[in-house]
Amino acid sequence: MKKLATLLIITTTVALVNAQKVQQKDVPASVQKSFQKQFPTVKDVKWEKEKDNYEAGFKMNGTETSVLINTTGNILETEREIDSNSLSAPIKGYVAKNYPHQKIKGAAKITDDKGVVTYEAEINNKDLIFDNKGKFIKEIKD
Repeated sequence: MKKLATLLIITTTVALVNAQKVQQKDVPASVQKSFQKQFPTVKDVKWEKEKDNYEAGFKMNGTETSVLINTTGNILETEREIDSNSLSAPIKGYVAKNYPHQKIKGAAKITDDKGVVTYEAEINNKDLIFDNKGKFIKEIKD
């Protein structure tokens, strides 16, 4: 039981260190300026700090969206929520085969700063990342 409690404390601490909510006033001006330039009409933004970068979460045209911006103002990636039914057949097949009793809870299309597109399928406390052809890349534990 002690091991379980210790593991939970460590996991929670790591999660808090990796993504911390921050007030807009604490976000560097270079980051805010870059965000406003790219998304001038967005008003309700929730900021988090992820390691040395800042993530802005917001809704755009009714779609959950987030952008990861470094301290010099460069947008590193954009993530847009998509309907899990729109994931490709290879992605759905991989999840069905490798996680047979789990359902895809959410999905996203991720575009990095070089224009490379990947897809995310969220299942129980895990994000599964796939390339644009549906090939599995990696698993990230939340």
